[in-house]
Amino acid sequence: MQLTEAQFPSGARPIDGYGPGFFRIAGKVHEGGVTVSALGVSPWRGLADKAPLLALAGQTDVLFLGMGGDIAPPPRPLLAQLEAAGIMAEAMSSPSAARSYNVLLAEGRRVACALIPV
Repeated sequence: MQLTEAQFPSGARPIDGYGPGFFRIAGKVHEGGVTVSALGVSPWRGLADKAPLLALAGQTDVLFLGMGGDIAPPPRPLLAQLEAAGIMAEAMSSPSAARSYNVLLAEGRRVACALIPV
């Protein structure tokens, strides 16, 4: 089987890696939680910090919510607010969210993620 390296659109910010308390995005290390989208990389203080997520309205179709090392359900009111803003949110572990984000990013999709560190 031949493997092909992912090709990302110009200016895209792929997630290169992660570790305890950090994410490496487009070659730079970011400590703590982050949002990653076409708008850039921003600090994110977790599920109570709704403003950065709602700011993605009109800019993204799919938002992957990385809930840390394990999958956990996000609060229903948050999901309702995102849906009302036209954003489909999918909760999963942060490692899975990072991988899923990269796949859709390589496809040229309007995707974002909000990640809680592992």
